[in-house]
Amino acid sequence: MTKMFRLTMAQLNPAVGDLSGNAQLARDAWEAGREAGADMVALPEMFITGYQTQDLVQKPAFVADAMAHIMSLAADCADGPALAIGGPQFDEDRLYNCYFILRGGEVVARMKKHFLPNFNVFDEVRLFKSDDISGPYVVSDGPRLGSPICEDAWYPDVAEAMVETGAEILVVPNGSPYFRNKFPIRLNNMVARVVENDVPLVYINMVGGQDDQVFDGGSFVLNRGGKLAMQMPVLQSAISHVDFKQTDDGWEALPGEMATLPDDIAQDYQVMVIGLRDYMRKTGFKKVLLGLSGGIDSAIVAAIATDALGPENVRCVMLPSEYTSQGSLDDAAKAADALGVKYDIVNIAGPRAAVTEALAPLFGDMPADLTEENIQSRIRGLLLMAQSNKFGEMLLTTGNKSEVAVGYATIYGDMAGGYNPIKDMYKTRVFETCRWRNANHRDWMKGPEGEVIPVAIIDKPPSAELRPDQKDEDSLPPYDILDGILTMLVDEEASVADCIAAGYDRETVKRVEHLIYISEYKRFQSAPGPRLSNRAFWLDRRYPIVNRWRDNT
Repeated sequence: MTKMFRLTMAQLNPAVGDLSGNAQLARDAWEAGREAGADMVALPEMFITGYQTQDLVQKPAFVADAMAHIMSLAADCADGPALAIGGPQFDEDRLYNCYFILRGGEVVARMKKHFLPNFNVFDEVRLFKSDDISGPYVVSDGPRLGSPICEDAWYPDVAEAMVETGAEILVVPNGSPYFRNKFPIRLNNMVARVVENDVPLVYINMVGGQDDQVFDGGSFVLNRGGKLAMQMPVLQSAISHVDFKQTDDGWEALPGEMATLPDDIAQDYQVMVIGLRDYMRKTGFKKVLLGLSGGIDSAIVAAIATDALGPENVRCVMLPSEYTSQGSLDDAAKAADALGVKYDIVNIAGPRAAVTEALAPLFGDMPADLTEENIQSRIRGLLLMAQSNKFGEMLLTTGNKSEVAVGYATIYGDMAGGYNPIKDMYKTRVFETCRWRNANHRDWMKGPEGEVIPVAIIDKPPSAELRPDQKDEDSLPPYDILDGILTMLVDEEASVADCIAAGYDRETVKRVEHLIYISEYKRFQSAPGPRLSNRAFWLDRRYPIVNRWRDNT
């Protein structure tokens, strides 16, 4: 009789610190596996605590509480399939990132992470200790399993050692956050492990938003030779079962589901929606508000918020001044109407006059300049924050990555708020995304179909409308040029010489470089937002606020 082994893959969405809630998700997955006749149910890395915990995991009471929930799961899930779940554990005063195998009411095996990532958003070297490579384990009368934990599978060493000591299938638990076009990188690395070791591999990734990171799922199974046997969907919770049979050549996964992966612009948009939705759900907020200016950035944020939360939970506020054009008033109203959200108007003329009068004895006959423009923005921020306080709505900010990079935003003004859905999206990408959303609708969107961002908003020249006839290009290079330079200086860490060699004007490059460096203090105080690239501001790129170095090549 052919030996079979059924594995339940639980691609789920934990919340950092919600130990009881995460444990319940694990129990539900285990129940689904038991009903399906699974031999083991596998959850992602650090699932009991959620991921990333950052320094919360250094608190001994938190780790002890997490271990108590692990042991409770072991007892509750004794009668049925094994349960594999990630979590932290102290061992001889050293803290490890572990993967626990629970069976028959006990922890029957424990993997300790060997390679600790210390780049981009990861900082595990300062949190955990590395341990020797763990050996394989068995949970039934089936294959010997090895579980390299996330980063362990990105290098040959751990998988090779596990297979050399008897592992016949590699089950890899992951907490791997999204960045654009990351899936092929993951897949290629896992194919390399399979080809090197001639065993099947199961890649299990978590989903959901945590602060600035969104875990995108996309779990999969590879057979020997690197052939894809199963592909789970991206960016949604799912539980799937994969069957392995023993053949003369070893264990082989039977063909399973093959989800279709969206293109990168669709994934970016869904990441922004999920990032906001989970940030709201996990922090306890229900409703949002934002300033809707009639410009493209606030329009796309309004669409993201509506798709994330539903139109009944989104309120847009127009705060016009004498510089606000009739076109902007009309466009903002049309955008709110298209989305079906509540729309209010609060004129800033009175507050602005009061501030101008209060400062007149100090300013005297000094000419108007950026000060007066920033006053308008800060009045808007004050009025929006007042509404946030009064109505319990989280204020969303609407600055794109181009503006965040060069400081084209007013601190304590349009930067005020709790979350920024487009923080890691350059302006040129915002235009592309608006056109995509108008042409596409998905079942995970809670907003309406059709043109939800008026074409007039997409087509008109961007303007802050803080002085007569103002255009963004009065202060900044054209966005296609600016974004090209920013991509090189920020995302690629290129030199000024590299930018010049790519065809950009040296004076323009130096000006952009200067703006990036002097705006660090603003970014330090800015709202979080979902990471779309592998060079997002905050954890990916940590620069000093005070920095007098400039690239003079």
